[in-house]
Amino acid sequence: MTKIAFIGAGSVVFTQGLLSDLFGLDLGPLQIALHDIDPERLDTAAAAASYLAQDRPVEITAHLERRAALDGADFVINIVQVGMSEATKIDFELPARYGIRQTIGDTLGVGGVFRALRTFPVLRGLAQDIAEVCPDAWLLNYTNPMVMNVWYLKALGVKNVVGLCHSVYWTMQGLSELVGVPYEEVTYQAAGVNHQSWVLRFERGGENLYDRLDEAIAGDPELLRRVRVDMYRRLGFYPTETSEHSSEYVPWYLGHASEVDRLRLPIGAYLEIVAENLASYEQTRSALKAGEPLEVDPTMEYAPQIIHSMVTGTPRTVYANVPNTGLIPNLQSGATVEVPSLVDASGVQPTAVGELPPQCAALNRSYLNVAELTVHAAINQDPRAIRQAVMVDPATAGTLPVEQIWALCNDLVVAHNNYLDPSLRAALK
Repeated sequence: MTKIAFIGAGSVVFTQGLLSDLFGLDLGPLQIALHDIDPERLDTAAAAASYLAQDRPVEITAHLERRAALDGADFVINIVQVGMSEATKIDFELPARYGIRQTIGDTLGVGGVFRALRTFPVLRGLAQDIAEVCPDAWLLNYTNPMVMNVWYLKALGVKNVVGLCHSVYWTMQGLSELVGVPYEEVTYQAAGVNHQSWVLRFERGGENLYDRLDEAIAGDPELLRRVRVDMYRRLGFYPTETSEHSSEYVPWYLGHASEVDRLRLPIGAYLEIVAENLASYEQTRSALKAGEPLEVDPTMEYAPQIIHSMVTGTPRTVYANVPNTGLIPNLQSGATVEVPSLVDASGVQPTAVGELPPQCAALNRSYLNVAELTVHAAINQDPRAIRQAVMVDPATAGTLPVEQIWALCNDLVVAHNNYLDPSLRAALK
């Protein structure tokens, strides 16, 4: 029997989607162990899992204690969000007082840095538990900021960890639709860092579909009002994350009111997503209480596919976030990079893609500088490195002078005090 532990299973909507995909695959008997620190959310997740399992050979258990859920697990799916919606609101509202505009705030910038610092203590405990009760398990991480979290977990010595994100897959679905070619007929390769990978190859047979993309852009001026299209026109390669995300990792857009207007950037968009997720959770909870059917759409997420490939030996390619062991030579060694990876019974085997185009690598290195300093702050318990990470963040540095960056970090350290390691809680002059 394959045991899969969900850490942060109270993210009920995402948990449902993953379980629906898992139960649709031929995996034989399964044990699903759900863990969350919120009893009500855990009960809701367990009820939803039982509904989705129906008559399948699935054993479902729910645990408020993490080690019990992990004990003997073959796979661990991490979907925790430390601090939930209240912490997210702080990540937006405090920087906004300083003039910082954010759209998503979960990957880079002040939002990404402090989300990571809140998450690291939980990841450290998770890593310790895995080492003791399921040392050979594969840790499949969905929690953002992806690059920082996977980098931190590897620094702690977690053996089998891979970060998973759907951005490459859905980008290619969207591009295929835009150029009028069925996704099933498209071949492509992307690489870079999570939420800022680059479509290096986009073809059908021997046809370069970038030519069709150029034609589509020329025929629809409204496409020029997308950050991703703007970046593609100037850099020559299409980025693999939404315009909202992409705008946050460079200094060119959010710091300028005219660009926010031109590119229709929704400031604070993630707060709306948080509200929608809360509403979806309440709908699920109400439906279960009333005995009404749950409507769960397939997610096409990689975790169920990876588990199926490892359990059955079925080979497939996914996009994985893994340590850079020469996979992309012109990015920092040891950094978390996103590359195509073969998965089969022997595990996840990343593909060496070679050097990125220099302009793409330059932007990725700026991104990784922020991630590296944030991980350094946690590993070395160095509070100055928190400020230094935000200082080198492209969007923040393009908006605030250094004294205000330090003042903002001091305010955020105080606001998130309960979640941070004690040695990182001090305000600094």
